[in-house]
Amino acid sequence: MRRAGRREAAQVPALVAHVESLDHEGQGVAHVDGKTVFIEGALPGEQVRYRVRRSKPRFDNAELVDVLRPSPLRTRPRCPHFGTCGGCATQHLDPAAQVAAKQRVLEDSLHHIGQVRAAQMLPPIHGPAWGYRDRARLSARWISKKNSVLVGFHEKRSSFIADMHSCQVLPPRMGRLIDPLRELVGRLSLRERMPQIEVALGDALDVLVFRVIDPPTPADEALLRAFAERWGVSVWLQPKGPDSVFRFHPAEGPALDYRLPEFDLRLEFAPTEFTQVNPHINRMLVARAVRLLDPRPGERIADWFCGLGNFSLPIARQGADVVGVEGSAALTRRALTNARLNGLEARVRFAEANLFEIDEAGLAVYGHFDKWLIDPPRDGAVELVKAIPADGAAGVAPNRIVYVSCNAATLARDASVLVHTKGYVLRAAGVANMFPHTAHVESVAVFER
Repeated sequence: MRRAGRREAAQVPALVAHVESLDHEGQGVAHVDGKTVFIEGALPGEQVRYRVRRSKPRFDNAELVDVLRPSPLRTRPRCPHFGTCGGCATQHLDPAAQVAAKQRVLEDSLHHIGQVRAAQMLPPIHGPAWGYRDRARLSARWISKKNSVLVGFHEKRSSFIADMHSCQVLPPRMGRLIDPLRELVGRLSLRERMPQIEVALGDALDVLVFRVIDPPTPADEALLRAFAERWGVSVWLQPKGPDSVFRFHPAEGPALDYRLPEFDLRLEFAPTEFTQVNPHINRMLVARAVRLLDPRPGERIADWFCGLGNFSLPIARQGADVVGVEGSAALTRRALTNARLNGLEARVRFAEANLFEIDEAGLAVYGHFDKWLIDPPRDGAVELVKAIPADGAAGVAPNRIVYVSCNAATLARDASVLVHTKGYVLRAAGVANMFPHTAHVESVAVFER
């Protein structure tokens, strides 16, 4: 069926367009006969031939056929799987230009969605473009007709797994394990019942978590132990949900952790718990957020969606008293453990709450905070910011809010609430290139009353 679909697509005539910009998914944007066309693989300034893949009344989705006049920012993708693998979207664009494009996405989102503008655009945070990804979820699939295994990311717009043999965004010591993992899974009795391998790298430990729907046999266990010893990794098994994960081999060893040297902090985590995928950018992002927040001894500061303490503990290290609130009980327990590990338990308190359902009365329970840090998931924090009393009643409204976002659209929506209904000014905003070669936009913004 896939082949027939491609033959049908090939019969659609190719058209010519001038590409004007990039959209929030890294696609080229053109306008042809008054209609917007999103062309995957095209870059601003290029003249291209394209073929419509899907047509809607107001826009077309298209694929690139040929570049007639290339952009000077077009570059040769490093990865041989680029274009098939869905893990990266913009390897064909110069890395510095990728960062500039993300900054424009942030500015456009704030302006068009939030109807706000930052008084200052902060310099982008960027770091290594390759080998940066310490967290990844690889899919695994046994192909019985070919008597082979696929391990890697999904193909673009597909549930199929890309036929990968390496990965350029994983650290080299992990990228080289794609083929050995394919060989390992192919030898296991439960190869048809092992859909996922999660990568979690720490400062002193490299972990691979095998999702095992069926229990491994003694022969499987021997193969897993041999793999761990040959490649110097720690193998963990996950028979059910994320909380079921356990260390398999070696049975003992160092904790999985990462460090924030600027704040003299070490944070431990389980391999299935959320941490940022890019440790280089995370360190810089935490440092910038803390500088923008400017915590002072004696201040009381809230860290909403605090996770395992990634921002709470650096803030507490500056002498402030911190209340971290998170929806996951496991993460609040982890945050408290990390506070104790770093001698900060007297400065922090952690609570579990559903911040997607908080209202003004629920917010008032926490009392007055001088400042807030917000670091929500992609859905943003609209109920939280709507719960701020517009008149600063009962002293609940903080004087300063630093908002760390992984979705420019929801940041812009929440910025609109803060600026247009809660009396805040957007002082500054800027991006952090957490995911090079993707269209993902991580950003930080600071609001003041």
